[in-house]
Amino acid sequence: MDGIIKTLTEKGFGFISREGEAKDLFFHSNELKGVTFDELRVGDKVTFEVVEGEKGLSATNVARA
Repeated sequence: MDGIIKTLTEKGFGFISREGEAKDLFFHSNELKGVTFDELRVGDKVTFEVVEGEKGLSATNVARA
């Protein structure tokens, strides 16, 4: 899937905005692929996979598009 980084926190997680979806998708820095958390910026285009976790849907294999 494709999306845009909407929010980044100092605690190493953030949220991805997905086109056509009202709810943003959570991701943790452990789920990044080919990029470090410090390299990401709000507005960056990313690709990712959606997984069902203990607290609902989240993104994994997050990489720059």
